[in-house]
Amino acid sequence: MSQFVDKKLSLSEWLPLIGITISAFVFNTSEFMPVGLLTDIGATFSTTEGETGLIISMYAWAVMMLSLPLMILGSRLAFRPLMLLVLGVFCAGQVLSALAVSYGMLMCARLVVACAHSVFWAIAAPVAVKVVDERHAPMAVSAVVTGSALAMIVGLPLGRVVGLALGWRQTFACVGIVSAAVLVYLAFVFPKIPPAKPFTLKQLPGILHNKVLVGIFVVTALYAMGYYTGYSYIEPFLLQVGGMDEVVVTLALVAFGIAGIVGSMICSRFYRGHRRAFAVAVVAGVALALVLLRVSAVSVALLFAVCALWGIAGSGYSIVYQAEIIEFSSEGEQTVAMAIFSGIFNLGIGTGSFIGGGVCTYASIADVGFAGAAIALIALLYCAFVLVKHMKAQSDC
Repeated sequence: MSQFVDKKLSLSEWLPLIGITISAFVFNTSEFMPVGLLTDIGATFSTTEGETGLIISMYAWAVMMLSLPLMILGSRLAFRPLMLLVLGVFCAGQVLSALAVSYGMLMCARLVVACAHSVFWAIAAPVAVKVVDERHAPMAVSAVVTGSALAMIVGLPLGRVVGLALGWRQTFACVGIVSAAVLVYLAFVFPKIPPAKPFTLKQLPGILHNKVLVGIFVVTALYAMGYYTGYSYIEPFLLQVGGMDEVVVTLALVAFGIAGIVGSMICSRFYRGHRRAFAVAVVAGVALALVLLRVSAVSVALLFAVCALWGIAGSGYSIVYQAEIIEFSSEGEQTVAMAIFSGIFNLGIGTGSFIGGGVCTYASIADVGFAGAAIALIALLYCAFVLVKHMKAQSDC
C-alpha cells in the first residue's frame, strides 16, 4: 500500500483512497471466491461443475442488468452516503451467503451482493480520482486496480484456505466481517464529495455516440467473455488437467495475483506515454495466456508462467481501460460510462462462465483455454484495427 502514499498527498486524500482500495480488495475477493471454492460448494449441494459455475454466471448477469439503472438512481446521492449504503448492502449479502441452506438461497444471496457490486464498480475509479489531486489520477485508478489484484494474491487464496479448513460458509462470513469494518472506517474518513449533476437517460445517446467509449465496450465484452471462459474454471483445470494438489493450486492462484500487482505497477509507471500500445498489449497478453493454457499443463512451472502472464495482462486491462473511459468521457458522464463498462464486463463474465461450463459438460475441461482464446483473439483484432484508430482520431481533435 505504501507505494500509493505519495508525499504530496495530504492526510485527507490518502486515507479515503486507502479505504476505497481496501473496498476494491473486498469486493473482488467476494466476486471470485466461488472460483476457488467451486468443488467444495458443489459437494455441499450435490451440483456439477457446470451447475455450480452458474453462481458466477448469474451474479455477473445480474450486475450487467443492474449497473445502469442503479447507477442512474444512485447519481442523485452524494458519493459518501452512496458508498456507505453500497457497503451495507454488500455486508448483508455476505451474511446471507454464509447462512445459505440450499443452492437457491445461496444464489439469491449472491444476487444481493451483485446489487452492491453493480454500483461500487461504477463509482470506485471516479471517486478515487476525486479524493486526490488531479495530478495523481492515474495513481488513484492504479490503487483501486491493485486492490483488486491483491484479492487474487491474498483474498482468493486465503478464502480457499479458509474454505478447505472450515468450510465455504466461513469464507463468506469472514468477508462480511471485513466489509463491516471497512464500512465503519470509511464512515470516519470519507470526505463529503458533492454528487455530479444527476444523469438522465436523455444523456445516454451522448455516450453511445462516442466512438472510443463504444469501442471500449465492444472490446470489453469480448475480452471478458474470453477471459472468464477459462478463468472461471481455473481451479478444477489446475487440479484435473494440471495434476496439481490442493496446496499447489492455491500457490498458483497466489502467483496469479502477484503478477497482477506487477502488471499494475508497470501500467501506472509507463501507461501514460504509450496509451494505445498498452490498450493492445493487455488484450494480446490474455489471448496468449489462454492459447498456452492447455499446452502448458505438461509442466507445473509452465502453468505458473502462464498464470503470471495472465495476471499481468489482466490487471493491466483494468487500469488502461478504466483510465481511457475517464479520459474520453465528460465529468457528468463518467460514473454512468463506468456503470456501462461494469455491466458489459459482467455480461462477458457471465457469458464466458456459461460457455466454459458448456465446454466442461459437452467437451472437456482441458479445452476451456482454447475456447476462451478464440473469443479473446476477436477482441484483440477489434482493438488493434478499430478501437486504436478511434482513440487516435479523437485524441488528435
